[in-house]
Amino acid sequence: MAPHSTATTLLDFEGRCDHTSSMIRPRPTQPEAILPAHEQVYRTLRTRIMHGEIEPGETLTLRGVAAAHNVSMTPAREAVRRLVAEGALKMSQSGRVSTPELSNERIEELAALRALLEPELAARALPRAHAALIERMSVINTTVDQMIVKADSIGYVRANLEFHRLLYLRAQAPAMLALTETVWLQAGPTMRALYKRLRRPQGGEHHRAILACLRAGDEPGLRVAVRADVTNGLRMLLT
Repeated sequence: MAPHSTATTLLDFEGRCDHTSSMIRPRPTQPEAILPAHEQVYRTLRTRIMHGEIEPGETLTLRGVAAAHNVSMTPAREAVRRLVAEGALKMSQSGRVSTPELSNERIEELAALRALLEPELAARALPRAHAALIERMSVINTTVDQMIVKADSIGYVRANLEFHRLLYLRAQAPAMLALTETVWLQAGPTMRALYKRLRRPQGGEHHRAILACLRAGDEPGLRVAVRADVTNGLRMLLT
């Protein structure tokens, strides 16, 4: 594992909002302005963790979360509680809250889950993968390549997940997609750490193989391409 900062996160939960993609956030069922405070905090913090904007092992404080979102301690506590339940954050016996540092066994488990879930989502989406969708995915993949050139690890994670989620929404399998997003959420900080230290993160090449299979209507090839893409990055972390 690459070294990381253990400094406590007190502020800056909104300072890098350019990396927040509405496509990765749960689609709101009511206007954002009237969502309860704890839901707004939860969604914002969830997106930041999923995109790797918080380092593995970084400590958060309820006071810091509350101050960053201009809310009281109660909604901050509720948002953190939900994220702990989802495995996005962990809480020690002393009450210390931090993003998880994944063991090799946990990394292997998450890679295996992605290998099971995401090829199936892609296959289910294939019959509804029309030309406009494939073109949109190709545009997003151009962004992935740009993030690689810029060495922007957070932007890379965001664009990579956006590419996959856009396709998986066509699968019309909300329960399976929710499980997949939980895996993304738990892996977010670790994936960002990986891309930060790689000379050339992979993704664009795998995505081009996925796009080729979508254009050809090749379900077996699509399953293979998606599986290779989603497991490669996490397994590169194994030491």
